[in-house]
Amino acid sequence: MRIVPLGPRRSGSDIFFAERLTMVAFGLLAVGLVALVVGAEMLVRGASRLAAAAGVSSLAIGLTVVAYGTSAPEVAVSVNAALHDQADIALGNVVGSNTCNVLLILGISAIAAPLAVSSQLVRIDVPLMIAVSLGVVGLAYDGVLGWGDGCLLLLGAAAYTVLQLVLAKRDSSPVDPEAPKVSVMASILLVAFGLATLVLGSRWMVDGAVRIAEAWGVSQLVIGLTIVAIGTSLPELVTSLVASLRGERDIAVGNIVGSNLFNLTAVLGAAAFASPAGLPISAEALRFDLPVMVGVSVVCLPIFFTGMTINRWEGALLLAYYVAYVAYLVLESQRHHAAVALGDALRWFVLPMTALVLVTLAMKELRRRP
Repeated sequence: MRIVPLGPRRSGSDIFFAERLTMVAFGLLAVGLVALVVGAEMLVRGASRLAAAAGVSSLAIGLTVVAYGTSAPEVAVSVNAALHDQADIALGNVVGSNTCNVLLILGISAIAAPLAVSSQLVRIDVPLMIAVSLGVVGLAYDGVLGWGDGCLLLLGAAAYTVLQLVLAKRDSSPVDPEAPKVSVMASILLVAFGLATLVLGSRWMVDGAVRIAEAWGVSQLVIGLTIVAIGTSLPELVTSLVASLRGERDIAVGNIVGSNLFNLTAVLGAAAFASPAGLPISAEALRFDLPVMVGVSVVCLPIFFTGMTINRWEGALLLAYYVAYVAYLVLESQRHHAAVALGDALRWFVLPMTALVLVTLAMKELRRRP
């Protein structure tokens, strides 16, 4: 009979202490989830009221106020990582969050309720998201995002914000003279409280999840690839889901596209600007992570364009891709032999077939339109 070693014996006090830590972690997880839901409800309600009071579209509010606010965790994580010479975390947070925003968040939101897509997103914002994604790859191709690259990206964030203000002013509708003057300030306060609650809720949830994962023996690498990336995207997830269920579809979709653009320009730019020696870009990021982010951005265009709606089956397709993406990351981090098979299946069969279907649908939509 072969004896299997059970590892070091733990005392009763050690076990009690570990169990107590796990209970605290589950408490953090639960409180964080409640804070996220409450914060998202306040943010969406305040954003829709702010749009009505200011006479601008919900899309403009979603692309700027909501998108920038829900990206606050990404700013904190990436800039802090850059200051502590943790370039992989700073870059991985942005790339992982952008991939998560489209595949997971947009997928879940579309499954909850089909999302109508504004023509502005198809004409301006999604092409800009693709162009900026390609631009980031170009800047990173030399193996580092330096101080000058950070300045350029920050200028891009400022330019995009100005563009949205110009578009919002051009498409603005007259403000109802009967509307109370306090409505704008009350809406701004509601948005601010909602954002603050979202940030706190996401932090509590991430802390709780990391503690549970560590108690269960999950490696730091897997925690970073999954919990941290998803955790910093929790404000976008809950906000877009609540907006979708409340019928604020422009806020739901605009939040995703605006957040991605903000992550690529302001968050990554601030991280590169703050890093003393710039952000080194690993060969693995250039080979896999950045191309995946660009591909996810490109996929948005035909999905948004066909019928100007994101249907439930398209949301399910995006969600399935995210599950496969996370499965690949976890298997690859463990050097599991199944990672190669899964990667080949995605690269040579699933992705080409999906591209063919989406291009076919887009061509049919072009022929259908006058």
